[in-house]
Amino acid sequence: MRITIKTKNIILSNELSLFIERKIGVLKKFINILKQDIPEGKKTLAEVLVEAEKETMHHKKGKVFKSRIEITLPGKKLMAEARGDNLEGAIVDVKEQIKKEINKYKFKKIDKNRRKQRKLKKEFKI
Repeated sequence: MRITIKTKNIILSNELSLFIERKIGVLKKFINILKQDIPEGKKTLAEVLVEAEKETMHHKKGKVFKSRIEITLPGKKLMAEARGDNLEGAIVDVKEQIKKEINKYKFKKIDKNRRKQRKLKKEFKI
């Protein structure tokens, strides 16, 4: 899993970079179950783009921070976006949203395979 961090109107410090990598790195265990889907010639299963930004420079209160995650998996692109009062909170919120999207994608793939297996079993049972 390769993580790319992009910022807008925020200086990317080492602390922020480590925080993002630590929070988003947890998603690796959810994606690892899909390892059999890695296409030939590709080194990583998922490419993750994390965008963190401060939407306006003149607002001091409210949800001024936005974070967005795009995960490119074989045959699917997952996206989630969250806003918050602070950047760390927005990153945690978007991580939870993308985790739900990954689980939905993962279970769809598993269910599709199970349906095929049931159909074959039923055909051979005749």
